[in-house]
Amino acid sequence: MDRHIVIVGAGLAGAKAAQTLRKEGFDGAITLVGQDPERPYIRPPLSKDYLMGKEEREAGFVHPQRWYPEHDVTLLLGRRAETLDVAARRVTLDSGEPLPYTGLLLATGSSPRRLTGSGSGEGLTGVHYLRTRADSDVLRADLADGGRRVAIVGAGWIGLEVAAAARGYGNDVTVLGREAVPLEGPLGPELGAIFAAVHREHGVDLRMSTTTGEILGHDGAVTGVMAHGEVVPADVVVVGIGAVPNDELARAAGLTVDNGVVVDASLRASAPGVWAAGDVARAFHPRLGHHHRVEHWANALRSGPAAARSLLGQDVTFDQVPYFYTDQFDLGMEYSGFGDLTADARVVYRGDPATREFVAFWVRDSRVVAGMNVNVWDVNKPIDALIRSGAPVDEARLTDAGVPLEELAAAPAS
Repeated sequence: MDRHIVIVGAGLAGAKAAQTLRKEGFDGAITLVGQDPERPYIRPPLSKDYLMGKEEREAGFVHPQRWYPEHDVTLLLGRRAETLDVAARRVTLDSGEPLPYTGLLLATGSSPRRLTGSGSGEGLTGVHYLRTRADSDVLRADLADGGRRVAIVGAGWIGLEVAAAARGYGNDVTVLGREAVPLEGPLGPELGAIFAAVHREHGVDLRMSTTTGEILGHDGAVTGVMAHGEVVPADVVVVGIGAVPNDELARAAGLTVDNGVVVDASLRASAPGVWAAGDVARAFHPRLGHHHRVEHWANALRSGPAAARSLLGQDVTFDQVPYFYTDQFDLGMEYSGFGDLTADARVVYRGDPATREFVAFWVRDSRVVAGMNVNVWDVNKPIDALIRSGAPVDEARLTDAGVPLEELAAAPAS
């Protein structure tokens, strides 16, 4: 068989993998298969600038349309990989077309976790989940004229970003969250409270420690959400309660799957000739000593190229520090670190959180395991380096804005 690499999943990870294959000199066939009818694009703006009408459509694409034919990459869009036969090394599409491969990269991403049951709002107009460009287009159309009652189920990153966008259009916004403060899981109660204050100051009705019941409707349109036995009236409902990996194809093929496709530190799956990257991959991380799955865009940006190099036989260890960012009203932040290690870590600050210009560090066993800069810029690289170094830190120096972070990151690990 002539060399043929098939990439299932035409998102950021898949597109960047194809780019890296060509950059590294692979001259065989590359086929990129995606269910979305549009060529690969970047997802974070879908709940931020694109949703707010501040980013043009063309700005979000990973490559110009001409890039694919210029680099001899076959794009099969609006198509689904129906079956995978790892013994025969063949993917079969929903059209019945077989794609034999010498190497396969699964970059199928994740999908929004959906409400289920009779009160899920399924089929009601005005109920939204946000994952694709089309989802964002429809949601923006519902928000853009303002003056609507918007209920958001879930107080995580997607929920809060959509809340900020919806308020920006002049809508009344209620956020319903299960935890005591927004983002309590990833950030903890103290930092979550900062985000809560920002949203309340901008007119968002935050209702926390709230159990959401059924989504209500009349004549096919949403009318509200039940929360603690009370009806929250709504013309628009957005559900943002997490995501699940699109690992069905791998599971049906007999690959090892556990909340994603299980891969080693080189992103190899359990069958020969198969790799996985992006949201769908549950990769072994040497720093953690166990497998973990990361859904943020930077993971797709970095793991797609890493998988491509691994697929070409290069010595690859994917040990990146997870990274993400958010923009909500006048609060912008970047976060780098291992959420798995922050549960029993101490949070210390460089700067005053009350001013909303500060850096927070999660310190465990005298080492920084995560850092978040809020409205402070050009510090993420040394924060990442400090986490990667594993160097023990002096908290007095860590919290002293007069001590360059680069000095702390350069300290020898022990």
